[in-house]
Amino acid sequence: MPSSPAGPQHTETLGVGKAIAVLTSGGDAQGMNAAVRAVVRVGIYTGAKVFFVCEGYQGLVDGGDHIREATWESVSMMLQLGGTVIGSARCQDFRTREGRLRAARNLVKRGITNLCVIGGDGSLTGADTFRAEWGGLLAELLKTGGITAEEAQRSSHLNIVGMVGSIDNDFCGTDMTIGTDSALHRIMEIVDAITTTAQSHQRTFVLEVMGRHCGYLALITALACGADWVFIPESPPEDDWEEHLCRRLAETRDGGSRLNIIIVAEGAIDKHGKAITSDEIKALVVKRLGYDTRVTILGHVQRGGTPSAFDRILASRMGVEAVMALLEGTPETPACVVSLSGNQAVRLPLMECVQVTKDVTTAMNEGRFEDAVKLRGRSFQNNWNVYKLLAHIRPPATKSGYTVAVMNVGAPAAGMNAAVRATVRIGLIHGHRMLAVHDGFEGLAFGMVEEIGWNTVGSWTGLGGSKLGTKRTLPKKHFEEISANISKFGIHGLIIIGGFEAFTGGLELVEGRARFEELCIPLCIVPATVSNNVPGSDFSIGADTALNTITTTCDLIKQSAAGTKRRVFIIETMGGFCGYLATMAGLAAGADAAYIFEEPFSSRDLQANVDHLTEKMKTTVKRGLVLRNERCNENYTTDFIYNLYCEEGKGIFDCRKNVLGHMQQGGSPTPFDRNFGTKMGAKAVAWITGKIKECSRHGRIFANTADSACLLGMRKRSLVFQPIAELRQQTDFEHRIPKEQWWLKLRPILKILAKYNIELDTSETAHLEHLTRKVLVPDATL
Repeated sequence: MPSSPAGPQHTETLGVGKAIAVLTSGGDAQGMNAAVRAVVRVGIYTGAKVFFVCEGYQGLVDGGDHIREATWESVSMMLQLGGTVIGSARCQDFRTREGRLRAARNLVKRGITNLCVIGGDGSLTGADTFRAEWGGLLAELLKTGGITAEEAQRSSHLNIVGMVGSIDNDFCGTDMTIGTDSALHRIMEIVDAITTTAQSHQRTFVLEVMGRHCGYLALITALACGADWVFIPESPPEDDWEEHLCRRLAETRDGGSRLNIIIVAEGAIDKHGKAITSDEIKALVVKRLGYDTRVTILGHVQRGGTPSAFDRILASRMGVEAVMALLEGTPETPACVVSLSGNQAVRLPLMECVQVTKDVTTAMNEGRFEDAVKLRGRSFQNNWNVYKLLAHIRPPATKSGYTVAVMNVGAPAAGMNAAVRATVRIGLIHGHRMLAVHDGFEGLAFGMVEEIGWNTVGSWTGLGGSKLGTKRTLPKKHFEEISANISKFGIHGLIIIGGFEAFTGGLELVEGRARFEELCIPLCIVPATVSNNVPGSDFSIGADTALNTITTTCDLIKQSAAGTKRRVFIIETMGGFCGYLATMAGLAAGADAAYIFEEPFSSRDLQANVDHLTEKMKTTVKRGLVLRNERCNENYTTDFIYNLYCEEGKGIFDCRKNVLGHMQQGGSPTPFDRNFGTKMGAKAVAWITGKIKECSRHGRIFANTADSACLLGMRKRSLVFQPIAELRQQTDFEHRIPKEQWWLKLRPILKILAKYNIELDTSETAHLEHLTRKVLVPDATL
């Protein structure tokens, strides 16, 4: 069922004569403000009137000043604030028909027939009930004289679109709910801090995170910090778990570790539905092992703080999609939720999602735990499988007889170490001998290769940069030495974790196979670079961390600009020729413009931007933020743009410039990069193991086909292996970028949110999908 008719739609007039109300309800979540801001601005852009409903459904029932018209400026500076600025409240009145009658009358009197609800499954179910009763409520109001016949006619049906704001990520059908990524940021900050003190005192820490019915936060935290054990409601431990847990903790300590971390979801239970509490676990560890043990309950810290870059972009994209879904809605379209699947915007029938979410709880209550994990969806299952592999399976006594080497190539990126750790540990679980190559291809040529064990990589997930060392050197000029070392160390497969050089180096190795038989071994490239410019993958390890660094810096700079008034900041970001960081940071920080190489610009465009900022200085928002990718244009340098803005802005605004530089490659990896690196490493080893076996003849490995050298990439909704030779056609080698990049489609959103009147291409807006086919198909097993 397509959401928009064929042919171009004029998005700038789509909302003329319509009114949209936006409310946040239920528990707050970081990123709700970004969603509200996007709904308001995109609504106004389409010509619609937009109203804030303050204090959730309570405001809808009480009416009066709680429902007020929003302006463009009223959502300024909201993007970086946690919580919800328009307030949220639990509302008993709306649960009664009397309350819903009052709410309906408040909307009808203002001519509002489009409602955007940002909240959890309870809030969204309430909205659906409201919509189902709408006709009846109007009839009753008409009969009692609450509204006139003309008003009833004008508001004959109500459109509803939901966005899920919940830190638990407990809503089925959506990959990520607004607030989940930020909550993980809060949790990881604390886990990292606790790890340092636990190491000093050789302590065991039991950390309790939120998630009454959903173990997502606990599971990802456990994966991202390499915890010894995790308790989640969806998959309770076996009955003898106490034995198993203590054995596990003792093994970690015997392996040389100075600490243990146990993560508990607040809703953790055993197989019989009995709660497993943090204090119980602590008592058990103290009694049986005598370890110094502490409990930390994180509580409401997880809801607080500023939203992460991911949540701001997610909420902004969903806000745009929500407005489009509302304005294209007809009496026949069911109430829907807008969401992301992979990096695709999707629309899903609201009640189908609510139903599956309820099915999970039912499955848990009935003890059908395997079904509960399946119903949570594919990404939950994959995370759970990787966790079980890394935490519960020990390297086998019998070895595979194969040797796999792992290396980093290119510039350092946060999350590389997490990927190396997963690669080494999963390799050992497969029975391989694992080798670490230091300093990229140069190290492989000069024999800087050593065996690496389980405990060496223990604490690596949270470390930024590259522990193995990384260089940009390409292999071609060292083929003889590299071939000699591959045979000297008996390497059967090579996993290369790195940026564009890892890809071009892989291509060179494949070309060298004709001359050097030693190079005929399976290769797997895992993209890791802050620039996110590797072909064959929508995301690369490290880009999320860099994006958060830039966004945080922009927040600080905006605060300075807001204090001085009438000031425009020009910020230069990294990325080579790839405009990913500049564009995404522009969306996350609310920039007025982002100059990138992929979208050529002229002096006329620069002039238009200056004029735009001049107009902006006449409003109450007297500041500007402009991002420029480092290689967007060789002549229009950061200094040139700075000088131009200074000259043109004389007497209206003054200018400052900031070049962010190498801080963008540093820092400890974000939860996303830790988790992504871990999954990519695990997946790469599983693939290479299969390939080595496939290419094995009489004890020798000979891999000479195109599909024995692949790049593992995230494509739309799944992780896929693609022969690097095939990716050659998709690459612009001169500028080191892929020829097609998915995120360029988000550029119009950046401009619309900065008040430029441009046409929004809706030819690719999401169609309404159904949930069934998504739920029960996990990724290929690891």
